[in-house]
Amino acid sequence: MNTQPTLVKEGSGTGDPGRTPPSDGLKAGLKNRHLSMIAIGGVIGAGLFVGSGGGIAKAGPAILISYALVGAMVVFVMRMLGEMAAARPNSGSFSAYADQALGRWAGFSIGWLYWFFWVVVLAVEATAGAVILENWMPAVPQWAWALIVTALLTVTNLGSVASYGEFEFWFAGIKVVAIGAFVVIGLLAVFGVLPGSDNPGAGFAHLTDTGGFFPNGYGAVLTGVLMVVFSFMGSEIVTLAAGESEDPRRAVTKATNSVIWRIGVFYLGSIFVVLTLLPWNDKSITEKGSYVAALDSIGIANAGTIMEVIVLTAVLSCLNSGLYTASRMAFSLGERGDAPKSFAKVNAKGVPAVAILSSVVFGFVAVYFNYAFKDTVFNFLLNSSGAIALFVWLVICFTQLRMRGILLRESPEKLTVKMWLFPYLTWATAGLIMFVIGYMFFDDANREIVLLSTLVAALVVAVGLVKERMKRRKPTASV
Repeated sequence: MNTQPTLVKEGSGTGDPGRTPPSDGLKAGLKNRHLSMIAIGGVIGAGLFVGSGGGIAKAGPAILISYALVGAMVVFVMRMLGEMAAARPNSGSFSAYADQALGRWAGFSIGWLYWFFWVVVLAVEATAGAVILENWMPAVPQWAWALIVTALLTVTNLGSVASYGEFEFWFAGIKVVAIGAFVVIGLLAVFGVLPGSDNPGAGFAHLTDTGGFFPNGYGAVLTGVLMVVFSFMGSEIVTLAAGESEDPRRAVTKATNSVIWRIGVFYLGSIFVVLTLLPWNDKSITEKGSYVAALDSIGIANAGTIMEVIVLTAVLSCLNSGLYTASRMAFSLGERGDAPKSFAKVNAKGVPAVAILSSVVFGFVAVYFNYAFKDTVFNFLLNSSGAIALFVWLVICFTQLRMRGILLRESPEKLTVKMWLFPYLTWATAGLIMFVIGYMFFDDANREIVLLSTLVAALVVAVGLVKERMKRRKPTASV
């Protein structure tokens, strides 16, 4: 009985060993421009726009160190994932690699946990988008807006992978342009060369003039890490999407190599601008949001409305990618026999319709829980999925430690992307992730999240181990 995962056959049918077609009916409908924008925009979540103010209030200017630490962690994890994905592109990405390197139980467990994370995100993002839309058009109830936006993006995902790619291209494009413009305009104001700017206090002095660079102590950096780490989730999506592109190896390599400047510009750059335009303890940062407060400080008219449009775009982008990601992970699990076989079936357009619809149904149920049982059932779903991002990154570290040896034995020529300072930097990254998880146990705001997430993860791992043991005991059919 073959217990190895179904891997993409390298170069079959293309005549070019550098190109890898999708397996089992998935169509190569994503163009290079789609993958490029998914890679760039995937790291920019709505959490950057909405949640950065809270981090600034807790850590002050030292939040830059928090973002830098988490950013470095993501860069290293993406490098590891890029090494494996460039060598063996697969729609299941890290779940499929864990399946091969660590065991069937590992691929099963991390695949289902990742799917669970994204279907809960569907509910969170649908509700966030509905709140904005209801503010604009209160005649339509919030629940109806959540239904409308989710149904619309479900239709686009069911249409073709190219439809998903096109929507994400424009959604991500708006985010990228908005952040880029914010950084440029903000820096012009900081240096005093922005025409019409009415913020005479802007400048680098804000980094130290209100209690110093560490106004709340060095420990606030770690608190900041816990507050910003979840806004980085999504950077790994490009490795799943690459499996449905014409040249996945090239797409993964390009995305992996560009992750450093993406994090540097979009996260560190934009937060740096906020901190130099306003004192970190300015009340408007938490009352209006960091970006709105910064735009207001330099006299940008209708800053609140502008930011609402951008946040809505970010929410729709996350919802679109969340549905895509959940469905492709479900597809991969079905393909490997770890989910119903119907999940692995594709329709005439080359999309896994059953996997998409199953994911969105759970998302709709979660939306209902958010309205009917917000403080009980939905709060449990939210908290029990909150630390899964860290679990995924940790599994990627351990998988890459094993996969390097496998790739060196079986196909060393495909190691076109390599993790730096292997294995030392891989172990260091895993250690940092484990430290963050451990620190969450001692943080009042995150203790319940990490406890419930660990409980759910333990249950899923237990199911995976039992499932693997039962398969081993099952007698092999005679030929």
